[in-house]
Amino acid sequence: MDDKRNSLLTIGLVCAVLLVLGVADLWNSDRVYSEAENRVLASRPAFSWESLFTGEYGDAYEKYMSDQFVGRDKWVGLKTRADIHFRKKEINGVYLGADRYLIGVNDPGEYTEQMENSRVASLTKLVNHWDAKVMLVPTADNILTDKLPAFAPYYDEERLLTKVRNSIGEEHYIDVYHALQEHAQEPIYYRTDHHWTSLGAYYGFLAWADSVGRFPYPYDVNGMKTVSENFQGTLQSRINVDWTKDSIQYFPETEKKAVSVTYDFADTADSLYAPDYLDTKNQYGFFLNDNHAFIEIHTGYNPGKTLFVIKDSYANSLIPLLTAHYENIYVVDLRYFNGKLFQLMEQYEPEQGMDVLVLYDCIHFLEDFKYY
Repeated sequence: MDDKRNSLLTIGLVCAVLLVLGVADLWNSDRVYSEAENRVLASRPAFSWESLFTGEYGDAYEKYMSDQFVGRDKWVGLKTRADIHFRKKEINGVYLGADRYLIGVNDPGEYTEQMENSRVASLTKLVNHWDAKVMLVPTADNILTDKLPAFAPYYDEERLLTKVRNSIGEEHYIDVYHALQEHAQEPIYYRTDHHWTSLGAYYGFLAWADSVGRFPYPYDVNGMKTVSENFQGTLQSRINVDWTKDSIQYFPETEKKAVSVTYDFADTADSLYAPDYLDTKNQYGFFLNDNHAFIEIHTGYNPGKTLFVIKDSYANSLIPLLTAHYENIYVVDLRYFNGKLFQLMEQYEPEQGMDVLVLYDCIHFLEDFKYY
């Protein structure tokens, strides 16, 4: 009788908890955006019998319930603390690395040879048409290998880069992999975010200058200005517990001359930086006012020199370093731009021609690089 009573009490308690959470979920209004995770949350999917029978509705509703579950952020944090207590080395797609580094998990099984070949073919077509330079930046798991947990698998980006180099040709390839590898013991990646730091971007800038045969503007790495000391980025958001805080730094020499910046053909600014983001979760948005489909930058340097950049967010902290070498810089992020890329480039190409730079991290290149 006692066992039966205990079983009934347990079932009753579970049902009561589910009922309370269900009622709370009904009264809880859907959130559009998670500042903690720096992403748009799933909205309630539209129902149709066709989507139900194909399974699309069930998958979408499961994602919606996961994103909109009441108290989700607190539950994620609670689970993370339990996982840390049990010494798990990977939590929600993040490795808990040495020296308090959080490193994103890039599962080798997710990036197929077919995906590689498709992206490389598209890139080669662009390079051949525009005589473009290519900088594909390795992610932290490929450079900070000594920070990874023992036997942690990661996607081999050096192999991808060899394939890219062989396809586009040595003269078009910027070797930032080995440039970063030489400085792996320096803070070239954030501890809590998937981006490289301003120091990492600086070494990428030097690799660019070497590739194009230019003397690089003499930025002072010891004179970088710190604008935040409490940055916790995208990887910290995934585990949702307080972690070691990063610093946001930039090179003040990039403000030596006045600039004019236009975002998405409309909003204008007189700075390459947006300090308002330092008061938000997304502090990396300080660089170039976060991500935009199209950016125009006009400087007081090198009259007649034009650069067109096709990029992801890794470029945001490097582009300010390039302004000392060009009068005009045009920047397109294909994740947000819906037009025809070559047509846009032709519109902004001056008679004397322009330099073209493709700048992505390796993983976003595989996941996001496509144009029409």
